[in-house]
This record gives sequence, C-alpha cells and structure tokens, in this order.
Amino acid sequence: MKITAQSVWADVLAIRNQAPLVHNITNYVVMNTTANALLAIGASPVMAHAQEEVSDMVGIARALVINIGTLSEPWIQSMQKAMIQASICGIPIVLDPVGAGATPYRTETVQKLLSAAPVAIIRGNASEIMAIQATGAQTKGVDSLMTSRSAVTAALELNRQNDAVVCVTGETDYIVSGNTVIRVTNGHALMPRVTGLGCTASALCGAFLAVNPSPVAAAAHAMTVMGIAGELAAGQASGPGTLQLHFLDRMYTLSEAEIASRINVAS
Repeated sequence: MKITAQSVWADVLAIRNQAPLVHNITNYVVMNTTANALLAIGASPVMAHAQEEVSDMVGIARALVINIGTLSEPWIQSMQKAMIQASICGIPIVLDPVGAGATPYRTETVQKLLSAAPVAIIRGNASEIMAIQATGAQTKGVDSLMTSRSAVTAALELNRQNDAVVCVTGETDYIVSGNTVIRVTNGHALMPRVTGLGCTASALCGAFLAVNPSPVAAAAHAMTVMGIAGELAAGQASGPGTLQLHFLDRMYTLSEAEIASRINVAS
C-alpha cells in the first residue's frame, strides 16, 4: 500500500469536514490530552465509561478506542460491553494495551479484550506488543524497554493471530498487516517526554479509522500526521510543557503543504 501526502491530506480533510464522533474508554491521565488532540484534528471526542451508557454511546460513534491505562474491574466490563456492541454495529475498534507486560493483570486483561470482539488496530509500544504476543518482554511501568524495530516479528504474529493491524510506535513507527510493513519516521525526540502522546496516537488512529475503511491506511496516516505535528511543535517549544501546547496548535493548523514537505514514510 502506498502512503502519500495526498492520501494523508484526503483523510485530514475528511475528518475536518465530517467531525466523526470517536468514543474513548481511556485512562484518567490522558482524557484531557486525547480529547483536545481529537478536537484539534477536527474529530468529535466523547469519554464515556459507565456500563449504563456505553452501548448507546457506541451506537452513535464512528470509532471506538479502548485504552487500559488505569484499570479497574467495572471499567473492564464496560470495555467488553462496548466492544461487543461495536462489533454488532460494525464500528471499528482501536485497542491500546497500555502497560501490558508490567503486571499479569494488564496482560491478561488485553487477552480478555481481544477475545471479546474483533479489533481493527492494536496500537502500542514495542514492549507492550511483545508482551501480549507472549515473548516475555516487560515494560518499565507504561514505558517501553525495547526499540520499535525489535517488535516487528511479534507484531507480524499478533496480526496473524488476531487479524488486526498492529501499529508499533517508537522512534520509528511500524504498521504491520500480512506481508505489509510500513515505516513512519516522522516525529521528534522530545515527544516521549510528554505523558499521554502514545495514548493520543491511539485516539488519532480512531479518528482516521472513522473516515477510512482501511485500518492499514488509517494507522499510517494517523502516525504521519502525529509525527509531523510533533516536528513542527518541537521547532517552537522550549521543553515538554510548551511542546504539548504547540502540538495541539500544529494539529489544528496542519496544511497539505506541511505534510507534503515533511512526510517520511516507506514500505
């Protein structure tokens, strides 16, 4: 699959024109960050995790993003319920296995969610992807101890087993599906210093998946946009705090010319 500046820009315009509702069941740490990022790109975010309403909320959404960052049993039940309803309604699901490998509880929860309903995209760092693929990898809390490249083999196997596109993010982002491996090398070294940008990547996958039926293209487009926005923001930022501020602004003002001049994608 060829990822071009034109294909990325077409999806950005579609998000801005359609403002798709993206339903997030996510963690306390990143709710504000991911909601603002979705708004900045042009999507409409909702954060709803009560069991009494998740099925109804999923029914009016265009994508569902599940993020296990701050786990509790009631939330896991809501996640399962939402995923089952999304599957019934034909709504694509993004799963972010935050901290998988850090504790057995997290790793087992991911496996439980993967068995609840088909997932379109699994987005995680290298340690998370390798942990849920049972390679024995561990995380440092929710941070990766591995390079993204080291997880490509695990990602290929995870894709084969679950028929889900696997997006491994890091210094280079790898989008894996079947025999396809797409590499996105946009981004900036300051980005990992801002908490929640990994979770933002998953939320953006949901926004692009809401307007593009191809999970491979949606993940690649989302990572390209995020990386370029990070590069532009880093050019103005003096540290992590102002990077976050400028990142939202650059997402909001991102232009076709900026994408064309900076896109760094290979397959």
